[in-house]
Amino acid sequence: VMLSGCTKRFTLTTTGENDKETKKTYVSNIICKPESKELLSIYEENEDKLLVKLDDLPKCSNLKVDSGGYEGLWTSFFVKPLAWLIVKLGQLVKSHGLSIMIMGILLRVIMFPLSKKSANTNEKMQYAQKDLKNLEKKYKGKEDKESMMAKSQEMMMIYKKHEISPMSGCIFAFLQLPIFFAFLEAVYRVPAFFEENLWKFNLGMTPTEGFAVNNYWYLILVVLIILATYFSFKNMNVSADEAQAKQMKMMSTFMIVFISIVSFTLPTAIALYWIVSNGFTIIQNLILKKGKK
Repeated sequence: VMLSGCTKRFTLTTTGENDKETKKTYVSNIICKPESKELLSIYEENEDKLLVKLDDLPKCSNLKVDSGGYEGLWTSFFVKPLAWLIVKLGQLVKSHGLSIMIMGILLRVIMFPLSKKSANTNEKMQYAQKDLKNLEKKYKGKEDKESMMAKSQEMMMIYKKHEISPMSGCIFAFLQLPIFFAFLEAVYRVPAFFEENLWKFNLGMTPTEGFAVNNYWYLILVVLIILATYFSFKNMNVSADEAQAKQMKMMSTFMIVFISIVSFTLPTAIALYWIVSNGFTIIQNLILKKGKK
């Protein structure tokens, strides 16, 4: 399949103290061997659950862009190169956690032209609001075909007057999704990332798992994810009319609530990427706005 990809998993149940059962999920289509003996032994004991042969995989420290051969367009051209970059950068800075954060910033820097264009569109839309509101008043209650066509034409004239490209503000938001999913899969499929700690956090542990072992430092990650998400959506473009503005507000609220809930299940590695990359964009937009004053 050309667009093959997606992380596959299997779950193991272990019995601990007081016969308490705990479940742990592992990735079955890893792209390199774990570095730690403990994790490697788990994979060796459960090789029948894997979608790859361990003997065919390099150690994560020796990962190459073409390791494992061609696995479809998505994995071979997006996931593996990202994974390789994170691994190599991690070796350079001696920390995969720092590597993930640096990669988050680098990706935002690469996307800066689109980010800047989106911010400019947002600002221009603010200036156009007076004209757009007057247009709404002019055609309020008029829903016949001729009126709707005339309204559409006048709206395009307003956009032209303020040099607004309606779609430019959306491109940046949509482009983030495939990059995020590629990054997500790249991190999940490299087991070495989950063997490491950064300060009080294990890169592979989720806040929910952290709370289960009485590590409430993970609450910091949850709060930072929510704040980064909130301020990211706050900087979204203002819509052309009140109806669309309400829809966008509802969508933003839904996404903030959704991501807030999901944040409890995100591994630290992914949380770090989300916080740093969105935080960088927020600061970047503030600097751009300040520079225009």
